[in-house]
Amino acid sequence: MDIHIQTLNDLPATATEFIERVGHRKVFAFEAEMGSGKTTFILSLLKAMGIEDAEGSPTYSLVNNYTSEMFGKIYHFDLYRIEDELEALDIGIEEMLYSGDVCFIEWPEKIRNLLPDNVIWSYIRRNEDNSRTLTIDI
Repeated sequence: MDIHIQTLNDLPATATEFIERVGHRKVFAFEAEMGSGKTTFILSLLKAMGIEDAEGSPTYSLVNNYTSEMFGKIYHFDLYRIEDELEALDIGIEEMLYSGDVCFIEWPEKIRNLLPDNVIWSYIRRNEDNSRTLTIDI
């Protein structure tokens, strides 16, 4: 499924559509080039899930966690700075990925072998006109 995102103003509606379409799924991998909008989109998802005080990308802490009244515990991972899967295991990533809680993962290709089989892969592509195309493999 593809969703076209023309401007930042489209993000709230796109985030709501994403949440409605993925249903009960819990683990989401966002793959895109640097600067394509992974963090911006995930922050829109968090807001749509009732998180008003999202902190941005957890680039240095690797994971931010939130609690939503509607969705329960939510983890936001930014794995850009990890060197290998062992480093991810050191932060307890498996426990979080298999907890049954919602997980949004930036740079998931770094832990591909650790991801559950039912992960939903999403790809953000920057278009020539600076819009974005979000592709969701459901």
